[in-house]
Amino acid sequence: MTIELKGKVVLVTGASSGFGMDAARLFAYEGCSVVLAARRIDRLQELAASIQAQGGEAFAVPVDVADREEIEIMVDTVLDIYGRVDILFNNAGFGRLAWLENMSAERDIEMQIAVNLLGVIQVSHAVLPGMLKRRSGHIINMSSVAGWIAPPTYAIYSASKYGVRGFTDALRREVQPFGVHVSGIYPGPAQTEFGQHTGQHPMKNSALRRYFHSMTSEEVAERVIELAKRPRRAVILPWYYKIAIWADWYMPWLVDWITMNFLTKKRNSYK
Repeated sequence: MTIELKGKVVLVTGASSGFGMDAARLFAYEGCSVVLAARRIDRLQELAASIQAQGGEAFAVPVDVADREEIEIMVDTVLDIYGRVDILFNNAGFGRLAWLENMSAERDIEMQIAVNLLGVIQVSHAVLPGMLKRRSGHIINMSSVAGWIAPPTYAIYSASKYGVRGFTDALRREVQPFGVHVSGIYPGPAQTEFGQHTGQHPMKNSALRRYFHSMTSEEVAERVIELAKRPRRAVILPWYYKIAIWADWYMPWLVDWITMNFLTKKRNSYK
């Protein structure tokens, strides 16, 4: 069964770039009223103006998802304007990839967990009561293939994304009987701003990356829209990462050998 998106109120966090920006454009194209949320209000206003110029409806609201009070203000603002949130796309997140001992405890460790995991939980917590009251809604959580397979230098990022996967599965089992869908989307490498903020690490220069297609942000955003139309438990993309996940589950010794020989043994070159 396909869900009609026209007229839905969609809240997109992390909407100032990448998956969030492209998904927001596509939701607006489908006839949704899109609430754009992120820290960079200037970018959000530009995006809102662009969507409105194309005949769509968009509203920008600044938020830092690491701040619970700002989340509450954001959700209250949306409810004051639209009265509901039909679809929440929890997309805000970032990565700091490095050997653990080289990470900043505050900037690289605590902030990744605060934004990537706690932000997803807190925004969902703020939006969920209205969905349960109406017996309708859909929460889509952006995770990562790193939420299934944990490579070296991804220790904190993977921890946050594994947490998102666990939260997504548990919440789905809590609320689906009451008309609320919860889905996880797990993309592999994609061409977004993510790589500009990760720092230097083995995965950027690894020979392994030559064998994996890097998706465009638009490709991932299109799958988000498909997921909103046809709710599913999880979407892993590209499809061939399912093979890697299967190998990590059933042949962890092989994945360990590959990652340690191709990545970890180059450790001294990346300090």
